Amino acid sequence: MSINSKIRREAKKRSASKKTQDKPSAGPPIEPHAELRDQQGQLLAGIVRRDGEWVLGLGGKIAGNTDSAAHVLAMIQRAAVLHEKSGTPVRLTFSDALRDAAHAEVAGMGMSFEAFAAALEEAMKGDATESAKA
Repeated sequence: MSINSKIRREAKKRSASKKTQDKPSAGPPIEPHAELRDQQGQLLAGIVRRDGEWVLGLGGKIAGNTDSAAHVLAMIQRAAVLHEKSGTPVRLTFSDALRDAAHAEVAGMGMSFEAFAAALEEAMKGDATESAKA
């Protein structure tokens, strides 16, 4: 065995070990659960589940996170309605797991999901009115 081949082999080992050390650790798994897309297929909003929390993204940025599946589902549905009202046709798809979690959550409060979404809408209108006055 030549000295050069030994040096090259050792260099490859060092290089391989550096590559494995430089890799970022695989974070918590992210499960996609909802997508709001326009007619061109561009993603406008989405919901994922990460570390047991529901995360809502709007316009490529995280808009918020919560333990409430009902809250994020109602929010993305409201975003879809607002896009439709502004003349942008959209398509909203969401997982059965998100829907079931949201409906079970509001059923535990003694409400239907539709009643919860309407109450959230009214609360948000009230907050917007108070903000406009300030």
